[in-house]
Amino acid sequence: MFERILLATDGSPDARTALAYARDLALRDGAQVIVVHAFKPVPTYLGDPWQEQIIASNVAAAEQITDEAAQELQKAGLEPVVEVLEGPAADAILRVAEVRQCDLIVMGCRGYSILTSLLVGSVSHRVLAHARVPVLIVRAPQPAEG
Repeated sequence: MFERILLATDGSPDARTALAYARDLALRDGAQVIVVHAFKPVPTYLGDPWQEQIIASNVAAAEQITDEAAQELQKAGLEPVVEVLEGPAADAILRVAEVRQCDLIVMGCRGYSILTSLLVGSVSHRVLAHARVPVLIVRAPQPAEG
């Protein structure tokens, strides 16, 4: 049913649960998985030395997040493609989905930027509102209260 699945990840618990769904769907359908992580743009007013250091730090953190996801997919016998991008996460996810001709986007309900999502809206809401393909939004299991 699916040929290319975009997995958006920020390493959060919801994103790790989304990884399991993307993996299982890819295995079921023989689909390719594209792992995407985007980090916030670095302001240009910081100047070259600072800007370059911050970008390098952001890329290293992003690569760690995507490498962990890619390794999980490889353990299952999949060969993921990894994309690390600078820019607003929702825009990056939507752009990769279009360029890579993905037919499903899988992502967590909430990431690590919960405060930001309360103020300006979550990445998952923006992707859901603008995606041209189905979007599967996954929530990590919550501990039972009691």
